[in-house]
Formats: sequence, structure tokens, C-alpha cells
Amino acid sequence: MAKLAFLGLGVMGAPMAGHLQKAGHDVTVYNRTASKADAWAATYGGTAARTPREAAQGAEIVLACVGNDDDLRSVCVGPDGAFAGMDTGTVFVDHTTVSATVTAELYAAADAVQISFVDAPISGGQAGAENAALSIMCGGDEGAYARAEPVMNVYAKLCRQIGATGMGQMTKMCNQIAIAGVVQGLSEALHFAEKAGLDGRAVVEVISQGAAGSWQMANRYETMLDDEFEHGFAVDWMRKDLGICLDTADQNGASLPVTALVDQFYKDVQKMGGGRWDTSSLFKRLKAMG
Repeated sequence: MAKLAFLGLGVMGAPMAGHLQKAGHDVTVYNRTASKADAWAATYGGTAARTPREAAQGAEIVLACVGNDDDLRSVCVGPDGAFAGMDTGTVFVDHTTVSATVTAELYAAADAVQISFVDAPISGGQAGAENAALSIMCGGDEGAYARAEPVMNVYAKLCRQIGATGMGQMTKMCNQIAIAGVVQGLSEALHFAEKAGLDGRAVVEVISQGAAGSWQMANRYETMLDDEFEHGFAVDWMRKDLGICLDTADQNGASLPVTALVDQFYKDVQKMGGGRWDTSSLFKRLKAMG
């Protein structure tokens, strides 16, 4: 069992940190909204800290799951950042989906003070975090990954090192690119079924057992048909992720025409007031078009 710190207690981070405490680790948490950290500590029995630096002091491994590039920088660097409180030879694990640019920047900043940095974005959504069934794709030095892997396995169904620093984030971009096309395809299929006078549930029962089947179909078709979108992975966050994908594609020369199109469809959803709706709300956009 290890002394750990966990920074960021959103819908993903709170249950992930909870699994670590339940597994017997000694977990200190930090959240920008201090009341969330206090509530977490009251629920799970860990300790709440008031700054990332305070949370990181004495920890063997510090883990973070925050919002974006700027959020990650804010918990890592500066006089109150985690790096300032971490001991030489410890490991920082970033579960946030961020750009490969900030990953490289923080890897270098950590290395300068002899801290290891592992980029480890996650997939599986809130349900995956709550049920300890996340997929984790990692980049970084082999030794650092080997030390962090047993801790991450507490809330993972699959944890793999893909390659050097930044490769975890690049793999997460592949994940989001694939999801964007799948959700749009599912939305169009259900929209077509509705226009054709078909029973959407009966259609999915049949096609889900063949080549059209997907995680999105299995986990989202019922709420889509019921017009329920106040759950899951928010459109605002998906647009953030797709923006990272498209910016990186500009840099490496990849062509992402479908991703760019779906990104604009999500912009339409935001204009409908659906920034916090689940990504499956692409179906609602089609219905609104008539």
C-alpha cells in the first residue's frame, strides 16, 4: 500500500480516488473547490489538502484528473503546485485529456526536478470510473510506468504503456476521433429509423448483434430514443478534445474530414444550449432539423 495524492475530484476523479482509498492506500486529495475535497474525505476516510503542493508532500505517486491544459499547469507548477511538494524520485500521473504540447512541457518541468511524469488519459466515462473499468493509455519512461501501473490497475480494466511521453495523449486522440464518427453514425441510423416508421429499439436489437454493434450503441441508444441527455460525457468537453485532435492533425499532416465535420455538429448542439448534454445528443440535433 502506498501514500498517494489525487488532484481533481470531478465525476471521474472522485470515484477513482475513492477506489484507491478503499483498496487500502493512504490518499490525500485536492480540489479547486475545497468543499468537494472535504466531502470526499468525509465519505472515504482520506485526507483533504488545501493546495496541490500540500497534497503532494510525502506522496510516492501523485495522480491528477482535471479539466484542460491550463488546469493541469495550475496544479503542477508554481509555488503551490504539486511539483514543489514532491520528493525526488516520485511519480506524477496525469489522467487529464490534454495536448501533447503541455504533456511535453510538464514532462520537462518534472524531469528538471527529478520527478517522473506519465501521461495516462482515460476512456470509459463516468460509469467506467465508478465501476473501476477504465481503459488507460500511457506514455512515459518504462520505469515510471512500472511503478504507477499497480496503482492505476485499481480502477482500470485495461492499462497499457503505448510508448514514450506524449504517446498516451496521442492514443486518446485516436479514441476521440473514432468515437466522433461512431456517435454521428448511430445518430443518423436512429434518425433514419424514426423517419422510416421503424421501432428504434427493435432495429438496435437486430443490428447491434452484427457489424454495426458498438459501445455507443449498447450504452446510449435507449437514452437517445428517450430524449435523455443530462448525463455522460459533455459536449463541451468533447469539443475541447476534438479541438486538440484537429490542432495536432494540422501539425502532423493527418486528414480528419469526418472529425472536423462532427466537431461543427457539436458546435450546433452548443448553440441549442446543450453544452453539458451527453455526446449522444447529436441525435437531438438531427431531430431538431426535422
